[in-house]
Amino acid sequence: MSIKGIDLGDVQPPELRQLQAYFALTEAVALLNHQVEQQLRAQGEISAVQFELLMALVKTESLSMTQLADGVVYSRSGLTYQAGLLEKAGLVTRRSNPEDERATLLAITDKGRETVAKVLPGHIEVTRRLLYEAVSDEDLDRLRDIMTRVRDNIRTEPPRSAAPRKRRPGRTNP
Repeated sequence: MSIKGIDLGDVQPPELRQLQAYFALTEAVALLNHQVEQQLRAQGEISAVQFELLMALVKTESLSMTQLADGVVYSRSGLTYQAGLLEKAGLVTRRSNPEDERATLLAITDKGRETVAKVLPGHIEVTRRLLYEAVSDEDLDRLRDIMTRVRDNIRTEPPRSAAPRKRRPGRTNP
């Protein structure tokens, strides 16, 4: 079987349907994420990742960097960089965890809460217009249920923070 000249070998119709669903999902998510990113930068001068971090912190007093990395599915180094940018902007504070000196806790500041309050209405409008207007209430319930099952299935895998750090070539252990 081939599609537009590409030999798909042994790919059978069920797998073709899965590929179609996968690519429709990834394209829709990419398009939606681009619009969300534009809105967040224009209204709050923050990125989508920073918005996710702030939203996670709004719900609780503070979270460890590991909890945040696992929650927003971001690398440790990327999270450290983003936390530094948020701290520099006055949107979060970082401090040592009194229960575990190796851990760093992140907490949202009043300015961070104000930023969330400022961008949230625009975020809701963008997602409503681009995502929710395209589906019925019944479809939305099904989509939520499906994506919750997919997320929960993926989260049965060990979190990224549990994976050993890759060593750079040429480095040796002390």
